[in-house]
Amino acid sequence: MNQAFCILGRQPALGIAELESLFGGDNIQPIGEHGALLNIEPAQIDFTRLGGTVKFCKLLTILDTVNWRHVEKFLAETTPQHLDYMPEGKMRLGLSVYGFSMRPQQIAATGLTLKKVIRASGRSVRVIPNVETALSSAQVLHNQLTGPLGWELIFVKHGSKTLIAQSIAVQDIESYTLRDRGRPKRDAKVGMLPPKLAQIIINLAVGLIEPVDPACSPKTTHDSTILDPFCGTGVILQEALIMGYRAYGTDIDRRMFEYSQTNLEWLMDKLQPTQKEFRVSIGDATQNEWVKPIDTVACETYLGRPFSAQPTADVLSGVIHDVNTIIKKFLKNLARQLSPGTRLCIAVPAWNTEKNFKHLPVLELIEELGYTRTSFVHVSNADLVYHRPDQVVARELIVLIRK
Repeated sequence: MNQAFCILGRQPALGIAELESLFGGDNIQPIGEHGALLNIEPAQIDFTRLGGTVKFCKLLTILDTVNWRHVEKFLAETTPQHLDYMPEGKMRLGLSVYGFSMRPQQIAATGLTLKKVIRASGRSVRVIPNVETALSSAQVLHNQLTGPLGWELIFVKHGSKTLIAQSIAVQDIESYTLRDRGRPKRDAKVGMLPPKLAQIIINLAVGLIEPVDPACSPKTTHDSTILDPFCGTGVILQEALIMGYRAYGTDIDRRMFEYSQTNLEWLMDKLQPTQKEFRVSIGDATQNEWVKPIDTVACETYLGRPFSAQPTADVLSGVIHDVNTIIKKFLKNLARQLSPGTRLCIAVPAWNTEKNFKHLPVLELIEELGYTRTSFVHVSNADLVYHRPDQVVARELIVLIRK
């Protein structure tokens, strides 16, 4: 069986949790600091729905060595066999290395070695130069390394072994930009949820899915509705529709309701997703009555005041109290409207102070409010915090199941 392999994004724990949520902990093996090996055929995975994976690959082999000379020798011996499966024409070769202590110049030397091997087989080839030890998604896309004449080899150090894979797809940067900055209505004041993070939140919320049937289009519709009670400008609703789920959003702010409506109408015209069923309305998440059925809940809740610098302890304490009150009321209101077993993922604020992250007190009351917090096999819940080093307000991803 061909195994799928994923190169994860900036925060690998989020990508691992996403994969584990969708495919189960038994089917996932973290590899090094950057990768995950899946016990699933690549053709059975809809890569486009994964927000936490930047490169999607097929496993070629695992070597019992991390000696780069031995790895290079293996490549020189086996590359001619792979050329037999490629169409005629000038090849493009790229090398991406993860976890090894190497300079780009060393990788370039390996590229030249392989270039000689390929030319000796009667093929012409262009080697993509490495600025860093790994090629970026933009380089892979620009040089068509996942096309018929492209060949990006991925090398990941894992303990005393070297995993070698071939990329078959990378995240579509242009599509993400369109779905983010290209939307007609955006609002920096309410926070701008990146589409990749929205995908992760949805995938953590829906849980296990059936592998894709390679004979069918992966873009089928799902007979389930995803509710976002804090829909804002509609990013989660947008990504849910693209994945094939019905989308239902509410927001206390009339302007956000209008923004979501406009953005989703734009989505229908611009990207024409297979799923076209959505509903948006005005509603206060702490007391709203939602239309059933509610199959899954995925949302970024109220994050409180934005901070460009560290607030004083008193200011932060006040903000945490206000946000905590809203989230507690929301969870209590939602619980009485959910069927037992309903799964949800909510992004709540965590504040990055000089010493540590400060979390919402309500997270200690999850059981009392009628939920069970889900834990993962390969990552700790403490690692599920989306943030950048200079951000004060981070997003903590909480996966819950209604008791």
